[in-house]
Amino acid sequence: MRILVVGAGGTGGYFGGRLLEAGRDVTFLVRPRRAAQLAERGLVIVGATGDAHIPAPRTVQAGAIDGHYDLVLLSCKAYDLDDAIESFAPAVGPHTAILPLLNGMRHVDVLEARFGRDAVLGGLCMIIGTLDDDGTIRQLTPMHTLVAGERDGTRDGTRDGTRTPRIEAIGRELAAGRFDSRISDAIVQEMWEKWVFIATGAALTCLMRATVGDIVAAGGASVAHALFEECAAIAARAGHAPSEATRARTRATYTEPGSPLTTSMSRDLARGGRTEGEHLLGDLLRRGAHPDRPDAILRLAYLHVATHEVQRLAGLAGA
Repeated sequence: MRILVVGAGGTGGYFGGRLLEAGRDVTFLVRPRRAAQLAERGLVIVGATGDAHIPAPRTVQAGAIDGHYDLVLLSCKAYDLDDAIESFAPAVGPHTAILPLLNGMRHVDVLEARFGRDAVLGGLCMIIGTLDDDGTIRQLTPMHTLVAGERDGTRDGTRDGTRTPRIEAIGRELAAGRFDSRISDAIVQEMWEKWVFIATGAALTCLMRATVGDIVAAGGASVAHALFEECAAIAARAGHAPSEATRARTRATYTEPGSPLTTSMSRDLARGGRTEGEHLLGDLLRRGAHPDRPDAILRLAYLHVATHEVQRLAGLAGA
């Protein structure tokens, strides 16, 4: 199976590298600077579950893709989605499966509009990693899970419990990697549940500009509960009410005394960088519009992040 991994950062580089480590046919679609890094130093993973060094992994740059791939693994930032699509589009043929690992659901709509419903799988990952300035990928915790599935259960849209041959084949490829993987028969539900979890944490830590532990210490546990209920209500109105397990995990995570947890969005906000607020919070609000449910705290958190984006763009324009 020919696999194209879009990007070689903390997520794509990690999962693609682990697949390459297992002898799978992996090519990384990267920008020139990253291509030069990989050619010089190789793909380097320093991980809580083991290190890896893969000399000179195969790379390709936008405009140089010379054929179709069986699987495209997509893990870019939400705000880079349009550019990413243009770069990997030549790799998508009539039998290519696209496995996106972005949070939220908007990217699924965008990918489906461009490549058709059959081409787009559901997917999610759970990993905490970073990319150092020298190109080293650092896996910060032992958690490294990738989940994939057909969004309709089967490719032809039937729900007889039979998995498609392509998802079975993809499952076998993923299982070879040195990470946890599984095929989900309810991937859309799982994507919504992760979205609710991520949105709750992002809204909370961005609005308060603090760690979970500090927010709890200041008496903010009730705000975390309220944010979760707002996000969960939106998911329920979309037909994907979070399970009790997800409810318990989310509440426990964001009300834990002393927790040092922040979120990637709050870290982006703190350093003055671009955020995924529109994709994670704005899109959730749009999907959940209801005259009797104002979603007040979630909306305030979104406006806080959106205001940051306005100021960031103004700063760039004035530079």
